[in-house]
Amino acid sequence: MIFFLAAFNACQENARFEISGNDKEAPAPPEYLAYKPLTGGARIFYNTPKERDILSIDAEYENDKGKKFHFSASYFTDSLDVMGFADTLEHVVNMYAVDRAGNCSNYIPIKVKASGSAVQNVAKSIKILPSFNSFIITWDNELRQTVNVYVDMLFDKQGERRERTWVLSSNNAALWETIDGITLADGETLSASIRLGDTYGNMTSSIDMGKISVMSDEILSKDNWRLPNTNDSIAGVPMCFGNGYECRSQHVIDGIISIGSMINIMHTDNRGRTGRASDGNAPWNFLIDLGDYYELSRIVTNQRHDFFAVAVSPDLRGHYYMGENVNQYNMYFLDEETGQWEYISQHTIPVPTGLSNLEFAKKGFAGDMALMYPETPRFTRPARWFRYEAISGFDQPFVLSELTLYGRKANK
Repeated sequence: MIFFLAAFNACQENARFEISGNDKEAPAPPEYLAYKPLTGGARIFYNTPKERDILSIDAEYENDKGKKFHFSASYFTDSLDVMGFADTLEHVVNMYAVDRAGNCSNYIPIKVKASGSAVQNVAKSIKILPSFNSFIITWDNELRQTVNVYVDMLFDKQGERRERTWVLSSNNAALWETIDGITLADGETLSASIRLGDTYGNMTSSIDMGKISVMSDEILSKDNWRLPNTNDSIAGVPMCFGNGYECRSQHVIDGIISIGSMINIMHTDNRGRTGRASDGNAPWNFLIDLGDYYELSRIVTNQRHDFFAVAVSPDLRGHYYMGENVNQYNMYFLDEETGQWEYISQHTIPVPTGLSNLEFAKKGFAGDMALMYPETPRFTRPARWFRYEAISGFDQPFVLSELTLYGRKANK
């Protein structure tokens, strides 16, 4: 009996989805109840018509440019979100019911207002920060709606006025985007303005972001870099052990990036702290005498591609962003006046998502770049000694292929 009733009810439910080619009768319209203002739209509440073949409740409106937008909700819900309003003015939305045969009910016109504009909210949060041969754009997008940001730049280069526009798009809650390849001489500036648009055709007017002074730095030569011996202490911090197996600490500053066909890496062999197993592995410190005084700006960390000295295809992911590679580290420089290591910042290497093996290989080979001061990009004070403290790995921090520093010669 229970089985029979269940089967009967299932048949009754399936009947509501049967499409009749002879059905030309429009369903009754939904009963409008109320609406709730949303940022960039409105949530409309209603009662669904009683007809058994109702498929959906739909709504549409036309913006001031004559473009129509359509929204739909399943028959078993009691509300429908209508989005795309760029202001808080009153808009007319037509709501109607649709049955399985495609018949539409009469329109129910509803007047709604948004509580605010999504693009304007994002626009208020945008910041442009000067960086090194680049600039950084940040914004907040709490609603996670897709927003397009048009960055218009105007600058003089070699006596010629130039214009460039960058387009960024994201639906992330927050964005930190670097635009590279802007090389200006010291004292040269560029003017920036932004425009924001959304997928509904709304666009803000141009917003002046003022003048930006892009800072110039360069890769520091490693010719004069020197490393202390394992467990030799500099200002109370021991140099790590990286000579496990056939690996050597010196490989980290030789300018050669491991691609799997060679063991051009350091390896702590689980005793990275001092070289003594009793002192443990992490955190371990890689100390560099830069050979002169520099103001530091950026760092690039290169991971190992593969451990074994075999001809592994560079198109394979290998060990990039996993295993024994360093994942999180701290940076310091030595303040020689106080004899103390001054903390710069901490960086965690993010694991990319949605990449093919080849894309992983290319990204891993290029290395992970980090600013010394990511919140407010700037140079460190002049320093000769740099400290890279490996805190953790994707598994355990045992290996490192290469470290590269950017900055400028200090006037010291």
